[in-house]
Parts: sequence; C-alpha cells; structure tokens
Amino acid sequence: MSTAFSLAPLFRHSVGFDRFNDLFESALRNEGGSSYPPYNVEKHGDDQYRIVVAAAGFQEDDLELQVERGVLTVSGGKRDKGPESSVTYLHQGIAQRAFKLSFRLADHIEVKGASLQNGLLNIDLVRVVPEEAKPKRIPIGGNGGPAMLEH
Repeated sequence: MSTAFSLAPLFRHSVGFDRFNDLFESALRNEGGSSYPPYNVEKHGDDQYRIVVAAAGFQEDDLELQVERGVLTVSGGKRDKGPESSVTYLHQGIAQRAFKLSFRLADHIEVKGASLQNGLLNIDLVRVVPEEAKPKRIPIGGNGGPAMLEH
C-alpha cells in the first residue's frame, strides 16, 4: 500500500519559496486543488515573479491589493449596479462572485506593480536583497598571500 500526497498546496500561496517547492515537487508529482479565481505564479529570471489572476468581468475599482506582514492579499467584488440594472441572465457562466486570495511572500519579496489587461490581473514582484544580507567574500591573510574565502 502506497500513499501519495502532494506538498503543492503548501506552496501554492507562497512566492519566492521556489527552491523548496522544486525539491518537493521533484520528489512527489501530484496535481492538487483548485481555487477561484484561477491564477498562475510565474518566475521570470532569478529575482522576478508575476502572479496572474483571471479577473474576467472585473474593473480596476472592483479589485484591491494589500500587503501586510509579508502576506499579499488580492480581493475582488463587483460593485452593486443598483435597481436600474435590467439584465436577466438566461445563463450566467462567467463567475463574478467576490473572492479573496492570499499569498505569503518570502523575505525581501516586494510588489513592484500591478495592471489589469484583457481580464487578467498581473501583479509583478521582485526580490530586493539588501547589501547586508548578500554573501560576502572575506580575504584570508597568511604567508602565502591573500586567499579568498566565500561566505
């Protein structure tokens, strides 16, 4: 009897933890879970990320982005059109219900900007590592001349 499980749900709402995700994804391959609205988390280069949220039918005023304590929250909800709306749906297949997505950001990940194009909300993220957190080379003095030790 073998039990296969995926750790993808642990990383699905995290950005910048891709090294850990790659380790577990290579060990266990299993797609899991879905959510509304659908979204992608993309990596562009070493320090660039993008979250793409399918936001068909939503306007910029219907969407809100907030970062608090390392958590990016994306929420959306249609504004009430009021009683003057005379639309009667015979079939409504495009969901426009309220939603809230949260993504835990890794250290030094910052939101660079967001745009809404063709029904897709693009949230650009960048890893900005401060100088004091970057690796430093420390010279080692000795009789044979200076050598470099990588930290």
